[in-house]
Amino acid sequence: MRQELLSLPKGLAEEVSRNLVMVARLIDEDPEQAYAYARIALRLASRVAAVREAAGFAAYATQKYSEALAEFRASKRMTGSVELWPVMADCERGLGRPERALAMAGEPEVQKLDKAGQVEMRLVAAGARRDMGELDAAIVTLQSPELASNSVQPWTARLRYAYADALLAAGREDEAREWFAKTLEADKDGATDASDRLAEIDGVEFVDAAAVEEEEADLADDLDDADDEDDEDEDEAEVAAAERATDQAEYYDEDDEEYEPLDEADVDVTDEIVVVEDDERDKA
Repeated sequence: MRQELLSLPKGLAEEVSRNLVMVARLIDEDPEQAYAYARIALRLASRVAAVREAAGFAAYATQKYSEALAEFRASKRMTGSVELWPVMADCERGLGRPERALAMAGEPEVQKLDKAGQVEMRLVAAGARRDMGELDAAIVTLQSPELASNSVQPWTARLRYAYADALLAAGREDEAREWFAKTLEADKDGATDASDRLAEIDGVEFVDAAAVEEEEADLADDLDDADDEDDEDEDEAEVAAAERATDQAEYYDEDDEEYEPLDEADVDVTDEIVVVEDDERDKA
């Protein structure tokens, strides 16, 4: 890539390089943003094969398969390399053309691929078979010396996983479990969810610790809110009682000869309050 960029003016090469770095950095975590950077690089240097390849992978990551295929083909024409052949075939699958992907698996270009490329082509071909409903053929396609080997290579976990998944889809659960376990042995980086698939087969349910903590926190908040409401009710009851006591005391007229101040202990806020009019008191 560096050599290709050297063909550009220095300032332009630096700007294109910065955009390609952002594509590589974001393509897994934020494919849409990576795609945006790839489009900028493509606009600046569409005649650079590395730019066309990067634009192809960014489009592929966002499932723009037609665009990705066009960029991969352009890169292949510029370089003459067949390295992108498997991902081009997978674009055909993405476009709903599994028959075309299978045809590409039988082309002479496959023989020019390195071992990793040939395994990738086998994975694509098996996927195409499954797309066509040919599950048994997909299983046979994946059966290879690379699958049987005990040597762990960069492609081993993905190959074993695809085989286990196809076996499970065919209802061969015991064999599928065996190969998911073998996948787990080879998957040191956790690139697959083989452990989850094994647990699913065994009927094991995992508890999401984060979800449990969140539920407990919500329950604690609810209890706190309930306590606050109880405190507010008690405060309101005390205020109401004080107001009733004040109202009862105010019914006595200090100018009345019969008025006698009440001690606080004599005031029962629960007693019924009777208001005696002045006329009725005189009659009495």
